[in-house]
Amino acid sequence: MELNVLNALSPIDGRYRKHTETLSNYFSEAALIKYRVRVEIEYFIQLCELPLPQLKDFDKSLFSTLRKIYSEISEDDSQRVKEIEKTTNHDVKAVEYLIKEKMEVLGIGNQMEFVHFGLTSQDINNTATPLMIKEATEQVYLPLLDELIAKLKSLATEWKDIPLLARTHGQPASPTRMGKEVFVFVERLEAQKKQLLAVPFSAKFGGATGNFNAHLVAYPKLNWVDFGNKFVNETLGLSRSQTTTQIEHYDNIAAWCDALRRINTIILDLDRDIWTYVSNNLFKQKIKEGEVGSSAMPHKVNPIDFENSEGNIGLANALFGHLAEKLPVSRLQRDLTDSTVLRNIGVPLGYTAIAFNSTLRGLGKLLIHEENIRQELEDNWVVVAEAIQTILRREGYPKPYEALKAFSRTNAKLNEKAMLEFIGSLDVSEEVKEEMRVITPFNYTGV
Repeated sequence: MELNVLNALSPIDGRYRKHTETLSNYFSEAALIKYRVRVEIEYFIQLCELPLPQLKDFDKSLFSTLRKIYSEISEDDSQRVKEIEKTTNHDVKAVEYLIKEKMEVLGIGNQMEFVHFGLTSQDINNTATPLMIKEATEQVYLPLLDELIAKLKSLATEWKDIPLLARTHGQPASPTRMGKEVFVFVERLEAQKKQLLAVPFSAKFGGATGNFNAHLVAYPKLNWVDFGNKFVNETLGLSRSQTTTQIEHYDNIAAWCDALRRINTIILDLDRDIWTYVSNNLFKQKIKEGEVGSSAMPHKVNPIDFENSEGNIGLANALFGHLAEKLPVSRLQRDLTDSTVLRNIGVPLGYTAIAFNSTLRGLGKLLIHEENIRQELEDNWVVVAEAIQTILRREGYPKPYEALKAFSRTNAKLNEKAMLEFIGSLDVSEEVKEEMRVITPFNYTGV
């Protein structure tokens, strides 16, 4: 049965495929094969730069041809790897054999034993995987995050002068502005993005248990640590961990997971706030012709995009959390639990991409309901009490907090008229009274 959106087991590859398909270029089985082939080829090429007698006659003009093995890898090539794996029952060995077959075709089979020379499979996996993560982060994740931040900045600017009744603990509080409330999320996301960018993409490269044992016994006079550092840091553009077991520590992959999880949590917080504003009728939503909000209630336009985002963030963060907690833990020099877990590294990114796109879609539908926003403020003149008592404190008025507390709690309908009457009754100068009279819920919004 051919995989399609109707029979895919996961909604990532089914219902939401349009939001996640670019990630398959980094995290699918075919992508993993390509990245492994890339590491193997680049490693062989760098070996050819060493003073190894067996490779001194290798034609360096063939380097570009070798690189085409991974840059132009075909679906047939990937299928060939899977076919070989049926015999080897080892996925990295199957990649090695594919490359050797290609070298035979190119007429350079004499040097093919230097493919995967001195390496263990984790030298390939623990460089291919961070390379996948790095390039997916740079080319897919960060552009999507930047798009979301830019959208929030735009809305913050658009709504910067709209006063809004704030609520702390769900109760009316000192007024704010809608633009400022949106910009809170811009600042939070930008701060976490900086922390994400500070996480290095670490890689392990050093033989079966991290000590270059096989390399050193074959060529004891070469500095293999320098070779490994150059290969990982310069050729692959990663950061080589210096002292390892058979595997990468995964501490920085865990940090990457935690950074993405924090960003997701901020977006989830945004989703819930916007959902609440919609629920309180402070936002309306653009209606698309033909769309149905409820199968039973024709009037409804539900904030489904924010709900969809929240649900997918929950799934993403559950997986990010497991990855961050599980990967850094492995028995002695290594157990195999990291291998199967790492195959799912793209899954939480898939749910994250779905969530980001849902939030963006929801933000694009919002229409500010200024009439309702102003009515909320008009109905809550009580929030001006903080301003009045603060000015009275400045003037040395006796027990101003207590005076405003008694006044505000004994007035069931504290409106503008009642507030002005109270100000008029205060034993302060007319100048101070005039200062207080101009304060309204619409202008008491701070800086």
